Amino acid sequence: MATSTVFTGVSLFKSKNSTKLITSTRFSGSKQQLSPNSVKCCSKTTTATTEEATGRLVTVKNGNDSLEICRVLNGMWQTSGGWGRIDRDAAVEAMLRYADAGLSTFDMADHCTLNFFRRRDSSLSNFTLNSVKWEAKTGCSPIRKLTPNQIQCVITEDKRRSVVKNGTDSLEICRVVNGMWQTSGGWGRIDRDNAVDAMLRYADAGLTTFDMADIYGPAEDLYGIFINRVRRERPPEYLEKVRGLTKWVPPPVKMTSGYVRENIDVSRKRMDVPSLDMLQFHWWDYSNPGYLDALKNLTDLKEEGKIKTVALTNFDTERLQIILENGIPVVSNQVQHSIVDMRPQQKMAELCQLTGVKLITLGVADIEPANQDKSSNDKYGTVMGGLLSEKFLDTNLTIPFAGPPLNTPSLQKYKRMVDAWGGWSLFQTLLKTLKTVASKHGVTIPTVAVKYILDQTAVAGSMVGVRLGLSEHIQDTNAIFSLVLDEEDVNSIQVAQRGKDLLRVIGDCGDEYRRA
Repeated sequence: MATSTVFTGVSLFKSKNSTKLITSTRFSGSKQQLSPNSVKCCSKTTTATTEEATGRLVTVKNGNDSLEICRVLNGMWQTSGGWGRIDRDAAVEAMLRYADAGLSTFDMADHCTLNFFRRRDSSLSNFTLNSVKWEAKTGCSPIRKLTPNQIQCVITEDKRRSVVKNGTDSLEICRVVNGMWQTSGGWGRIDRDNAVDAMLRYADAGLTTFDMADIYGPAEDLYGIFINRVRRERPPEYLEKVRGLTKWVPPPVKMTSGYVRENIDVSRKRMDVPSLDMLQFHWWDYSNPGYLDALKNLTDLKEEGKIKTVALTNFDTERLQIILENGIPVVSNQVQHSIVDMRPQQKMAELCQLTGVKLITLGVADIEPANQDKSSNDKYGTVMGGLLSEKFLDTNLTIPFAGPPLNTPSLQKYKRMVDAWGGWSLFQTLLKTLKTVASKHGVTIPTVAVKYILDQTAVAGSMVGVRLGLSEHIQDTNAIFSLVLDEEDVNSIQVAQRGKDLLRVIGDCGDEYRRA
């Protein structure tokens, strides 16, 4: 096939309009001399105008596949050693200067490590990604797609659903995920029939994605009863939109194929599905590399059809990169992420933006029904969880019994996060700002809090806890999809986020579960 591009080392760029290329063609096996006015980019020869021939860009094409590249490529073989020591930051600055000058195509190979190209103090958003093309030569490297321009999460027109994807593995989910941690105990007794009835009401309202775990008490069993009722009582197209995302949280023992298969079969049986929509894997101890064995076995089960997509929960950036480099096709990582806890945007989102892995976030808010009085004692009483709500606005928890009780595991957990971030007084300032924004749009504080996180880089979905059969917040949750935060709203929230850097205080995503 003919060529229309020239490689140069990144330290030199010289162009002469009279240059002629001697290329070999794969079709005739002979040599062919091409002038600048005859550009052959695909199986069909095209004659370019003088302006096009002397231009910078060309499109390479085969059938429906095409890519526009700069005609002079910056070759990066020189970074692999033998040309002198490479300073990472200076090299990236040089790459920016090449791109700023219009030399926007970089050629590299899997022999260059990902860490080298990651800037310590900035995000990939500093690159003009719409104009920069990255070409990765696939060889032994398991990371097959490192193109920042590749869209791996597609948001549907109604803004309710997104697609998490890695290669041929994909799953469409609702962007607001019903979190079922609340069924595991500590939030009140769960009645099975009432809980399943509530799950049907959420799904009927379009909130069709449920998140659970093998350790969340009866959560997987409730989903199994729910999905059978959907099969019996709802049309087939309804069933196609329902998703059950579960987690596997094993002890750090030897991850043999038989052990992994046995545990996944338990979840499949409890949820009454032939194939798990998504299996999110958690690992407690990074010093034990068995997590790679477990993920490879999970990938094998995916190939057998017992799992549709493999994902992670509470993994940090370093381990996510290692997992990707070992060829595990994870589609998402579920991490703690809220207006208070913005750690995922400091490191994790950069890697996600580069690789296409998406974030499913927890700890955003539990939504309290806006139409119920705080003193209501009926069986669908107010939601007690969710510090990011009107319930905790203008309260002083430093005085015993002066404010709402922290009487659920989630309230106690996230109160500790507030303390680490900056304390209750600073949190009140944030709540007042959120209340101002919420009042402006006629919604609640939790609605603003969830929407703000959904708008962050790499976020495919956000978790809202549901207390099935005890309280509901369907109307308030659906308001998230129609809410649009303007620049004034975002700026005011960012000003109120002036707490401590939790990345320094706690560590990266998931470290809160691994520190004594």
